[in-house]
Amino acid sequence: MSASGVYAQASSLLDRFCTRLAAVHRRSHTTVSTYRIELRRFLDYVESVGADPGTVTPEGVTDYLSRRQENDLHNSRSVAKALSCLRSFFRFLVEEGLRPDNPAALLENPGTRRTLPETMDREIVEKLLDTIDSSCALGLRDRALFEMIYSSGIRVSEAVGMNVRDLDFNEGIVKVRGKGGKERIAVFGPAAARWLKRYLEDSRPALAGGGAKTAVTASFRAAGLSALFLGRTGKRLSRKGIWKNYAKYAALAGTGSRVHTLRHSFATGLLQGGADLRTVQVLLGHADLATTQIYTHVDSTMLKENHRRYLPRLGNARRSKESGQ
Repeated sequence: MSASGVYAQASSLLDRFCTRLAAVHRRSHTTVSTYRIELRRFLDYVESVGADPGTVTPEGVTDYLSRRQENDLHNSRSVAKALSCLRSFFRFLVEEGLRPDNPAALLENPGTRRTLPETMDREIVEKLLDTIDSSCALGLRDRALFEMIYSSGIRVSEAVGMNVRDLDFNEGIVKVRGKGGKERIAVFGPAAARWLKRYLEDSRPALAGGGAKTAVTASFRAAGLSALFLGRTGKRLSRKGIWKNYAKYAALAGTGSRVHTLRHSFATGLLQGGADLRTVQVLLGHADLATTQIYTHVDSTMLKENHRRYLPRLGNARRSKESGQ
């Protein structure tokens, strides 16, 4: 078979694999898209070395991952995700009878070092939010969006998938679709509610092609599944658009943070305020409590403050007790 024929066959396999991920394994659209991108890179590599998915060896998979880590993947967690993707793809090939073994099955995951999540103090978050020009439609949308993410701790993908009817201002809650398409309830505060209402009244109508506010407000009630956050073309705002916009505001605020930092800051703020770990787990939508435990770190400033505040009292109490004896 010619090289072009082999590549066409590989592309067909990729389409079938992604279809199965979505239809049979019920993976989210985001996961399927991520797997497709990773596997497309892998197929390009396989073609470049004159092999195909049915003949590539464990050494070939290792070489591919090494190249990816050198050029694109800068931490072991990302490499582990790429390896997991390849394992799934080769498992599919084995099930289809297209190869006898899974060349990625015996490869070890790179050692993953669990790092503390990057967080920001409330003052820094406010500085970042204040850099947004809310006098224009796009700026007002971004202020409402990032206030919402910080107030509720939702993921970017969850913010993208939100629809107008998912909001309940009376209860201060919103229905979101998390990982694996699972629905959950997130809670947002008064500040986010105020910006969201302004966005719905003044910004979203303009982005949607607008009209009279009264007519648009009525259309909100009828627009069951219409996207909450819109781009300049009136279509649902994308994750890439959110990342790009946040990076602009972060640069203006003098912080190199990413938009996911708002979610981390939400979680650590809850814990520092006295929330229990189980509550934080539910609010973040974590399936496993172990995932939430990474937020239980306490910075050195808090440790020093508590040490100065409580240790003298303990010392005085001990001396009083000893003198009484």
